[in-house]
Amino acid sequence: MLPTDPAPGPGGLLLGAVLARFSADLDKDTRKEMLVLMKEVERGDRIGQPRLRHRLQDDRVGLSRSRHRLVRGANGLQFELETDKGAPAQSALAAVYACAAIPPDQRSAVVDVLRRGLDWVGPAGPGLIDHLVGADVAMRFRSGALNVASDPLLWALDVLGLETDGKPGAKDVQKRYRALVRDAHPDHGAEDDGAADRIAELSRAREILLS
Repeated sequence: MLPTDPAPGPGGLLLGAVLARFSADLDKDTRKEMLVLMKEVERGDRIGQPRLRHRLQDDRVGLSRSRHRLVRGANGLQFELETDKGAPAQSALAAVYACAAIPPDQRSAVVDVLRRGLDWVGPAGPGLIDHLVGADVAMRFRSGALNVASDPLLWALDVLGLETDGKPGAKDVQKRYRALVRDAHPDHGAEDDGAADRIAELSRAREILLS
């Protein structure tokens, strides 16, 4: 289940990025049909065979899988979108259909992000996040304020770059925290811009994992 609470959440942000990445490859008629489909999904209508040339299959046999991710890298949040599997309309359609599984009270906010994604022109770079959710919400995403609400443990593990089935040991957390804070500090060559937010984020992640 995509994390969308509080809406649109990182899950909604990722779906919007998928639409943005493939929107330029959609013809005019397909874009119009996408907007109609979004409205139907937002209302909670029962969606049968779509009017698009591609349909969403529950059966995965014979289908290639595309993996799209929203990750936190050295330069902040970034999208990792696979573009070499399937037609653009298929990826766009899958993003819209994913909204049908989102709770009704969160769905409209996510669909709004999808509509903005359909209007995007350009690469899926840093400016895309601001376009999809607005500058104020984008800042909260970058600081981790929204991510932590969805799943604090997973968020903290992602921020510190730790992979484990549960909470890692305190020594591992402290070691990783100190290394990342050193890398993020301007005294060690990091950029001044965003350093304070990054260090605050690392501190919050450490607090979660040590609690």
